[in-house]
Amino acid sequence: MMSKPLLSTGLRWLWLVVVVIGVDFASKQWVINHMMLHETLPVIPFFNLFYAHNYGAAFSFLADKGGWQRWFFAGIAIAIVVSLLVIMYRTAAAKRLNNIAYALIIGGALGNLFDRAYHGFVVDFIDFYVGEWHFATFNIADCAICIGASLIVLEGFATPSGKQTSDKG
Repeated sequence: MMSKPLLSTGLRWLWLVVVVIGVDFASKQWVINHMMLHETLPVIPFFNLFYAHNYGAAFSFLADKGGWQRWFFAGIAIAIVVSLLVIMYRTAAAKRLNNIAYALIIGGALGNLFDRAYHGFVVDFIDFYVGEWHFATFNIADCAICIGASLIVLEGFATPSGKQTSDKG
């Protein structure tokens, strides 16, 4: 069995994973180095930087469960990353939307995985609000994961039902 050239596969888009990890890491380091935990830095009328530690998953799911969730979520992240890398290898590089989506999800998962492994929590700092109502605080890695997931859904709607997309783009 012959392997295909990596640049002809979706792995060609792994540079985007590195970009997501870099921007996520740099933004979290800035917050850690320039803000105190639970400090709010107003930016514009509906957006603050708010430094928080998230010991759980999205919306602090399972955050108060004693620590086992750290490794549970790390395991899920590793499984997702490995699965998406396999999918990217099996997907043609020309399927841009799919591969960009997978790369964004991988980059976000690895960004948060690093936080969990190194700090024991995920650094969150993006705080959108209206009046007294605040959306859950999140980070760049979370943004990448959500954008990637949205692109996958968008691709599902863009591809006519029952039709396979060609490898040509």
